[in-house]
This record gives sequence, structure tokens and C-alpha cells, in this order.
Amino acid sequence: MKKTLTPSKLALISMVFGLLLVSALFAGCTQSTTSTPATTVATTVPVTTVATPVATATTAVPTKVVTTATPAPTYTATQGNLVAYTAASLSGASPSIGSAFTAAYPGHKVVFNLDGTQALKTQVEAGAYADVFISASNAYTNTLKSENYFVNDSVKTLTTNYVIVILPASNPANIKSLSDLAKPGVKIAMAASTVPVGTATAAVINNSANSTYGQTWKTAVNKNVVTYETSEPSVATKVSLGEVDAGFVYQSTATAAAKGTYQSITIPKKDNYLQTYTIGILKGSSNKAVAAEFEQFMLSSAGQQILAQYGFTSP
Repeated sequence: MKKTLTPSKLALISMVFGLLLVSALFAGCTQSTTSTPATTVATTVPVTTVATPVATATTAVPTKVVTTATPAPTYTATQGNLVAYTAASLSGASPSIGSAFTAAYPGHKVVFNLDGTQALKTQVEAGAYADVFISASNAYTNTLKSENYFVNDSVKTLTTNYVIVILPASNPANIKSLSDLAKPGVKIAMAASTVPVGTATAAVINNSANSTYGQTWKTAVNKNVVTYETSEPSVATKVSLGEVDAGFVYQSTATAAAKGTYQSITIPKKDNYLQTYTIGILKGSSNKAVAAEFEQFMLSSAGQQILAQYGFTSP
């Protein structure tokens, strides 16, 4: 007799068959998921991508610029040739001094290193060679003396100098007196406070304010200063080139200049500053006998006459 499947048995068989089918599909999905990462990891190697930016960054580094400082002047001892470290305000007189010294002492020459006294002092302290030191400030002479650089009994007063105001020959600011230095827009050149003439200039302005022009004038004059130079001739150069309307220098600079280079305004002696210059022989000199001859010449009537011709005054 043929058996017939009841509806309940058919439902049970269908359920079992469905479970088996789901299990097979699940197993297949699980197997493919585990194999895929292995392939992906093996093919992803980002080596070349990293190398390119490094090369680009290297080429972008700028070239470093190196600045070389100008070396300080150096001199060596030479038999018969004297090295004189000399305040820059003697620049105008130095050629005449040199030729007159050689004429008085045949076979002997003097070489001048002309600079601001503060710079000359620093060079000596740094070991630069010099036979004679001519200073425009007792302060720097006394410092070197205390530091044992001088043959002490050789240090003597050489000459003196007053301060003056110089103007370009065309006088574009139309300055007629010291009071005009306070006018708005006037451009003034001075030496820095470390330079002897800078110290002298400050004293002159203070004295003039206290005696005649007042503190408002002093404030206005100082406000009109557009440059502070490191040597007295540098102030004069600014004026001669017309870069400023006025400059405070020594009267020797105005005297030494070619006729027509400057106009000038004198400062009353009651308000002026008398700068004292000294001369001395340095202990490190290997030409002390020649140095003594040069000092003797500078202190003699012949040397003093040359200094007077260039606007210096007697000690």
C-alpha cells in the first residue's frame, strides 16, 4: 500500500531543508570574508607615496647668506716708521704734520691711523700695534693709562679745540643763528655720545639752553637730530653732502676745509666746550726713540704752529 505524506510531515521536511540551505549559505559567506583581507593587505604598500614630499621639501631650503665684517686696521713695527693712532679731528692737519716731521727728522716717517678716539682705544686694548696715541678726550687717555698701556711720564697735553656749527655752503634751511636750529624740519647731525665731540656737543647745547635759549629750545634741537655719527669727520661729511642742514664739529674742521665748503656759526666761549687733546707713547712701541722725537716735534713751536693753522688752540 502506498504511503501518503501528511501536511505536517511536509512542513517538517521543508523546515529541515530550509535550515540546511541557510547553513550552507552562511558557511560560504564566512569563508569568503576571511580570505579577502589577506589579498588586500598583500597589495597595499604605500612606499612611493611617502618618498616624493621629502624630496620636494629638501629643495625648498633657502641658501644662507654669510656677511663678512670689515677687519680693523693693523700695523706692524717698522724701523724708522712711526705709527700714530690719532683722533679723527686731526685728519686735515695730519698730512702737513707728517711732511714737516720727516723734514725735521730725515729718514723717519709717520703713518696715521685716524679714527674716533673711542675706536682707537678699543683697537689698542685689542692688541693692535701703535707707537703714539693722540686722543681728543682725557677720559680715554686716563683709561688707557690706568690699564698700563702708556709710558706714563710721556703723556702730555697737546692742544685744544672748540665746538662750532657748520652749514652747507648753500644753507638751504636759511639758518642764521643758534636759535634757528630749533625750527621745525631742520635736520641736524651730531656725533654719538661715545665720541669726544659728541660729549662736547651735549655740553654746548646744555650751556646754551641754560644761559640763553631755554629748555624748550634744547628739546627742539635734540628732536631735530637725524643722525649720530661715530666720528667727527663723518658729521662734517653729512653737512658737505647736503644730507643735513647743520652739524656740530670742531672749529679745526671748518678751518681745514676748502674755501666755500661750509658756512659756520660760532658758539660764544661762555657756552662752548674746550676739548683737550693729549699725546703719549705706548709701552708696546718698539720705536720709542722715534716716538719721543715725534712727541717732541708736536709739542715744539713748529708742531704747534701747524695745529694753529688748522684751527686748534694752544694747550
